[in-house]
Amino acid sequence: MTLKWDGHTHTRFCYHGNPAELTEYVDRAVALGFERYSVTEHPPLPDRWVRDEKLMAELAMPPEELPAYIEYALRTKDRYAGKIELAVGLEMDYLDGSEAFSDRLLEPYLDVLEDAVVSVHFLPGRDGMHCVDFTAEDFRANLLSYYGTMDKAAEEYFDHIEKSIAWAAGLPMRKRIGHPLLIEKFSRELPPIDPALIRRRLERIARRLAESGVGVDVNTAGLRVATCGKPYAPAWFVRECLARGVEVVYGSDSHKPEQVGFGYDYFRQVIEGGASDEAD
Repeated sequence: MTLKWDGHTHTRFCYHGNPAELTEYVDRAVALGFERYSVTEHPPLPDRWVRDEKLMAELAMPPEELPAYIEYALRTKDRYAGKIELAVGLEMDYLDGSEAFSDRLLEPYLDVLEDAVVSVHFLPGRDGMHCVDFTAEDFRANLLSYYGTMDKAAEEYFDHIEKSIAWAAGLPMRKRIGHPLLIEKFSRELPPIDPALIRRRLERIARRLAESGVGVDVNTAGLRVATCGKPYAPAWFVRECLARGVEVVYGSDSHKPEQVGFGYDYFRQVIEGGASDEAD
């Protein structure tokens, strides 16, 4: 491991985040010795992508703010030149059936975007699309009730991740799938997913990543979520990706400046072969 890099972070343009300025995040990254810092904000979503209007307003910036975000990130990149490599990026939602929306959104910025984290946050459920990471109650009411079991919901989730890999493979910038085990965010409150199912699907995803040239976000945010308590990329899976030549990138998924660098020790230990988990 030659580069200390936080590859998944957010800004004040995140409507479920924090109003702190990007400089506060980057200053912390510099203080912690990071050499590269990717700013990967949520871009706009299609109108009424989810039915809940209040939730919809919190999920992503409105379309008119995207140019301002890009300019904001570029200004900050210039400000920190020589101190840290700041990469301008987006956390793209994989929008099953609406990939053309994402293609149109990205097109004006392809010359400046350096990073894309492609994440599955949404699954079809009761009366439309629903977040897999909103609340346990919402998951139970709108996804678990729709699929019938957590295993069936998980199979659909992993199907979407495989589709997201195929879409991400066509992007011209650095790209990686986001938090591949986000569906376990509420694992302490929802019925369990069969560990053998998770193992089988993640092994297949590692193969897909290797074949496509897409990397993976080793996302530690689950460690700070009380209903999860574990990273969204298990150690055995990270090692499988490494063995296959997949680019693995630490991601704090910081929504507050103090979260920058959170869980980096876990990532370092995995890379060095010292971390393990129940799936080993």
